[in-house]
Amino acid sequence: MLIRSLAAATVALLSTNVAMAADLIIPTTPEPIMESAGFSWDGLYAGAQFGGLFYPEPVPTYGSIGVHAGVNFVVADPVVIGVEASADYLNNGGPGAGQYFVNGRAGMLVSDAVLLYAIAGAGIETYLGTSYGVYQLGAGVELAVTEAITLRGQLSGMGYFDPAARVNLFDGARATAGISYHF
Repeated sequence: MLIRSLAAATVALLSTNVAMAADLIIPTTPEPIMESAGFSWDGLYAGAQFGGLFYPEPVPTYGSIGVHAGVNFVVADPVVIGVEASADYLNNGGPGAGQYFVNGRAGMLVSDAVLLYAIAGAGIETYLGTSYGVYQLGAGVELAVTEAITLRGQLSGMGYFDPAARVNLFDGARATAGISYHF
């Protein structure tokens, strides 16, 4: 009977130790890995630019300063399309001299922070009291420098719709650099 009691006590003691040992294992859930979502190219933006409008001789070269506003849509990663309006003051063109464009943009994201795009638009150029219908076709690059600010550079050929004013397909070139805030 003593042996039975010792055997029962041993079994009970071993069962208790095994149960206690199982309780020491604490299940843990791994911490989620937080990754930056990158720059969001979707949505509204507005900014300012400066640059120049370059014509062949004898027409002068104009400096320009202006504003732009638009909206981008990421239609399928990495494709971005958008619409943009711009207004630029042209120096040396008399009072009220300027260019006003409505543009379409289509581009590709090279990385989360770099957008290469093509731009095409139509608008009005006013200088020396006369207005002309104009168009532009070009390309640009935009670089995200913070979560909401981008820097950009753009080069486009510019021409006149009026055959009397037009010399070539592209009568001049337009180069701008700018900064944008993305909302």
